Amino acid sequence: MKKIIRTADAPAAIGPYSQAVEAGNTLYISGQIPIDPATGKLVEGDITLQTARVLKNISAILSAAGFSFNDVVKSTCLLSDIADFKAMNEVYGQYYTENQPARAAFAVKALPMGALIEIETIAVKNK
Repeated sequence: MKKIIRTADAPAAIGPYSQAVEAGNTLYISGQIPIDPATGKLVEGDITLQTARVLKNISAILSAAGFSFNDVVKSTCLLSDIADFKAMNEVYGQYYTENQPARAAFAVKALPMGALIEIETIAVKNK
């Protein structure tokens, strides 16, 4: 059985998908781009600011489902420019300080709304 997770503390979906879906003890968070949920607009700024906003959005969704960053087992990071990897990694590392999840990072041609980054997240919790 699946449960749809929604929170006003993260941006609403901009298409036919859910912010997250919980299935059993696993939470699948849709790719998050740096949209400020208060304004519904993309955060302007460099990769550092955009990565921080994405991780705040992920934090809000994790919290709404009763999960935390400690429960994250896999992240997929999509970058509009692979040259931003180092700066993204520095911000990302502030959220995952120990027992880091598995991760993949890719450069892509373009992201929705002109974002510099998108991160998809999977978390698992013993309930």
